[in-house]
Amino acid sequence: MTAAEYKRRRRRLAAAMKPGSIALLAAAPESVRNRDVHYPYRQDSDFFYVTGFPEPEALAVLVPGRKEGELVFFCRPRDSERELWEGARSGVEGVRQDFGAAEAHPIDKLDEVLPKLLEDRDRVYYPAGANPALDQRLMEWVNVVRGKVRSGVHAPTEFVALERLLSEQRLRKSKAELKIIRRAVRISAAAHRRVMRLCRSGMREYELEAEFVQTCAARGGRFQAYPPIVGSGANACVLHYVDNRHRLADGELVLIDAGCELAGYAADITRTFPVNGRFSPPQRELYELVLAAQEAAIAKAVPGNRWNAMHKAAVRTLTEGLVELGILKGGRKAVPKLIKKEKYKPYFMHRTGHWLGMDVHDAGDYRVGGKWRRLEPGMVLTVEPGLYIPADRTKAPAHYRGIGIRIEDDVLITAEGNEVLSMRAPKTVADIESCMSDE
Repeated sequence: MTAAEYKRRRRRLAAAMKPGSIALLAAAPESVRNRDVHYPYRQDSDFFYVTGFPEPEALAVLVPGRKEGELVFFCRPRDSERELWEGARSGVEGVRQDFGAAEAHPIDKLDEVLPKLLEDRDRVYYPAGANPALDQRLMEWVNVVRGKVRSGVHAPTEFVALERLLSEQRLRKSKAELKIIRRAVRISAAAHRRVMRLCRSGMREYELEAEFVQTCAARGGRFQAYPPIVGSGANACVLHYVDNRHRLADGELVLIDAGCELAGYAADITRTFPVNGRFSPPQRELYELVLAAQEAAIAKAVPGNRWNAMHKAAVRTLTEGLVELGILKGGRKAVPKLIKKEKYKPYFMHRTGHWLGMDVHDAGDYRVGGKWRRLEPGMVLTVEPGLYIPADRTKAPAHYRGIGIRIEDDVLITAEGNEVLSMRAPKTVADIESCMSDE
């Protein structure tokens, strides 16, 4: 991502702000894992989106129209002793040189400099409620400005949630973003192919997880976008199963929901396949039904359609199939009534997709003005219907119980329709069985 890309983002954000405003964006805090060991650091998505700055203990201030320069930065200064232990820092000089800051200060100068930037500003855009420490300090800085009212300055009187502006901006991906997302998805698809080929009964779920993570890392996707879900047998019916310790058994399916993160952007792919490389007849029946539901939903992922059109298509296909398989009662004529009463929900309880980008469940409203949002070119989303028949679901035929299936692809909305970015991960029954038999 180039400096020019971040500059364009700041320019769009400034244009969306009302006149007389100022915006504050804080870096994510470091998080202690245990004692003196930290979790691997991951920058706040909004902060990174606007600045590209990867370090903790930083604050970016955007002041549209400021003569001295619109971007003011606060960060950790260079420190040779700390850098010996923790690695290089950009420092004040590096922020000006490499990250487009017109002005930069050490982070410990915040209380001295920030109130001056707030003077004569009418409103403050900031991540309200997301960072309690920033909430408190902002009020302290505003009170400093209020104390100068007799000198002719005024303090901000309006405080606005910044994420509303940025979520709209982040919802439509640029060419530079799409290049990274495509790469993250290709890496993840390669990892899905590899675990299919290596899967054998007797392995542990975490062995497949390890192969997935290693394959991504070897191709540049060192970090995962979220903890991988590797659920075999009945574990596939647990939507966010992450224990990943069960031993794979011959005759079971295994569901893997996993994707790497590359340069701050997520992939999110789910594939379900037989441990022994061959679907049994009941497994195949349910799998083909979920695949048909996904295809119906993807067909609705085109510009102009509303967000909910995908979910409605998936629900109808799944409900019709559940009736045909004898899992739901009533016949085809009863399908509209079954949908209205949500009789499918014990078997398909989640939505059909979500936005995808810097966050795996990315920024962006699903409704606008009380109506489902219309899809537009440049939006990236997932399409992920599923069926989950718990082992204790006695209302379902016995041969379907204990089977969980989800199929998830990453989809880009284009001017012509859509592009399924994750097609390289085998998805049809024939392609999966062929991949798993390829030595």
